[in-house]
Amino acid sequence: MLNVRTAPLAVIALAAAALVTMPCTPAHAQEAGASTPKQIKKAERKAARAKKNAELSDLEKNGYNPAGEQTDYPQNLQNAQRRVNAEKAGQPAPASAP
Repeated sequence: MLNVRTAPLAVIALAAAALVTMPCTPAHAQEAGASTPKQIKKAERKAARAKKNAELSDLEKNGYNPAGEQTDYPQNLQNAQRRVNAEKAGQPAPASAP
């Protein structure tokens, strides 16, 4: 069965990647050279949230379901994290632990 959340998560991941590569301060603040500490903190929070959303998206693509059955919670998350780390290292994904 097709996961209905796949398409929106892909859009979120792409948006998060775009936000992470954006400068920390808004363009109008950079041009004027008058970025306030409030604007900087807001941009940092947005970037951190985008990074966390991208990480969660990667975990979900590798089998972790935060809304699913929680009886195997730590193991499910650890397995997904191992797969993500192997994917980033360019190695084949490790087999799941029983």
